[in-house]
Amino acid sequence: MLTTTISDFRKDIKSYFDSVTENFETLIINRGKKNAVVIISLDEYNSLCATQHELSSKTNEQRLDSAISKLNKHEGVTRDLIVE
Repeated sequence: MLTTTISDFRKDIKSYFDSVTENFETLIINRGKKNAVVIISLDEYNSLCATQHELSSKTNEQRLDSAISKLNKHEGVTRDLIVE
């Protein structure tokens, strides 16, 4: 996670954006007392939205928890990919 001030951000915007997009960094720009902005890449944002969607339903959340539990107990099933 990177942090900077708005002044430093202005001086080197491209470098900060490159770090966010190429290194999957999260950038926090401090703008004063309790006033900050977070910048993340579009890929990271889309991933967060997908996770939020998957966990928005109790049924989905329970299915995911069950699948994770089975994998942690080595009860997962391996299947071959069907190629047509």
